[in-house]
Amino acid sequence: MPLNARQIAVSISVICFFAISFIGWFSDLTPFTSCKRAIAGALLAYLAAACAVKAVNAILTNAMITKHLNKQKEQRSAGTD
Repeated sequence: MPLNARQIAVSISVICFFAISFIGWFSDLTPFTSCKRAIAGALLAYLAAACAVKAVNAILTNAMITKHLNKQKEQRSAGTD
């Protein structure tokens, strides 16, 4: 069963947004600068997380297909013996 890429990516980007916001706040940046950096960081985190989850889904799907094909091949070879 593939993972939900959008839900995971949104969760990670929200966490990154608040983390970067707090870092900017404690670094005595202006609120506007902190907000711009947090939004940019959240956007990059969203894109990175979405790509990572899609890659994991592709790897898992490929592994499941390979396992199923190997199982069918074993059943055919066991049936002809």
